[in-house]
Amino acid sequence: MKNRRIVLASILKPVDDTRMSEKLAASLVKIEGHMVYIIGYPSQSKTTDDSVVILPLKPFSRISIGRLLAPLSVLQKCIQVKPELLIVNTHDLLFVAIVNRILFGSKIVYDIRENYARNILYTPAFSPVLRHLLAGWVRLKERLITPLFHAVFLAEKCYETEMPFVRSKSLVLENKAVVPTNFKRQPIAGKIRLVFTGTLAESTGVFQAIDLAKKLHTHNPNLELTIAGYCALPSTLAKIKSAIDRSPFITLIGGDRLVPHNQILNVISTANFGLVYYPPAPHTRGKMPTKLFEYLACQLPILLQPEPAWVALCKPCHAAITVDFDNPDLGEILAQFNTAFYTQKPEGVTWQDEESRFLVQIKKFLI
Repeated sequence: MKNRRIVLASILKPVDDTRMSEKLAASLVKIEGHMVYIIGYPSQSKTTDDSVVILPLKPFSRISIGRLLAPLSVLQKCIQVKPELLIVNTHDLLFVAIVNRILFGSKIVYDIRENYARNILYTPAFSPVLRHLLAGWVRLKERLITPLFHAVFLAEKCYETEMPFVRSKSLVLENKAVVPTNFKRQPIAGKIRLVFTGTLAESTGVFQAIDLAKKLHTHNPNLELTIAGYCALPSTLAKIKSAIDRSPFITLIGGDRLVPHNQILNVISTANFGLVYYPPAPHTRGKMPTKLFEYLACQLPILLQPEPAWVALCKPCHAAITVDFDNPDLGEILAQFNTAFYTQKPEGVTWQDEESRFLVQIKKFLI
C-alpha cells in the first residue's frame, strides 16, 4: 500500500509541466510504497497517469491578487496531504516548504528552474525601480531560507556559480529531454518547415527566428515557420502577432495559452529544422536551452547560434548548421539543408542520464 507521500508543488507551472510530471514525478513513482502528488496551475490537457494524483490550483492571472494568494492554496493542499517529502520549484513557495517542515517534519527540496532574481532584474515584466526591489527580495529570501532545505536541485550548471550560497547542498539535474519510445519524425514532403518552440520572449530569440524565416522564405517559398509556446507578456505577444501578420507561411500555436508537451512533440515531428538562438543577456548567459536537448533527442536538425557549449554538444553527431542570426548568409544556409545530419546518435541529452542521480538523492530522504 502506498501510504507515504511525496508532493511536487508549483504556482505558475501547470500540473502537467514536463519537468514536474514527465521527469521528476515519473521517476518518483518508481519508488515503491510512495504516492506522488503534483500541485500546480490547472492545465487544459488530460492526464491518464493513475500513479500520480493531480491537485490543480484555481486559475489566476500572472500578475494578480490570485497569484499572491496562491501560496496559501498550496499550503492548504499540503496540510491535507501531509507530505513526507516536498519539492518546490519557485521562490514563492519557500515559506510554504518551511511551514511543512515545522508542522510535519517534511524533508524539503528546492528545485531551482531559473535564476529568478536575474530574470526579474533583466526582463521587462516590471518597471526598472520595481525590478531591483523584487529581485533583491527574491535573492534575500533564497539566501536566508535555502540553508533550511535538505537539498537543492539546479536545472543549469551555471547556477552553481551564479548562486554559490546553494553549492554545499546542490545537485545539478539538467532539463534533458523526455521523448516517447514511439516518437518518429515525419516531415511533410515538398516543404521546409522550421520550428521555434518553448517560451516566447525577446530573451529567447523569437523575433530573430521570425526575421530569419522571412529572409529564407524570400529565397525559397516552400519554407514555413511554426512557432509553438507560451508568451507571458501581452505586449510581447502583440509584437509577435504584428511581426507575423502579413506572413501566412508563419503559424503561431499557443501564444496566450500554455502548449502541452505532446503538442510540442507533434510540431517537432513534422519539422525539418529547429531554431535555437538567445540574444546575449545576463540572465541567459551560460544556460543550455531545454529545446536544444529536445531537438537533439528527437534527431531534429538545428539552425544554431554559434554558442561554443551548444556547438560542442551538437558537433559529434553533426546535428546543426551554425548561423549568424544577426547577419545570416542565406545562400550558404540553404545550401547546407541537404547535408547528412545525425551521422551518429546524440549522447547525454535525455532525462535517463539524470534520473539515477536524482533517485539516489531522493532515497536518502525516504529511509
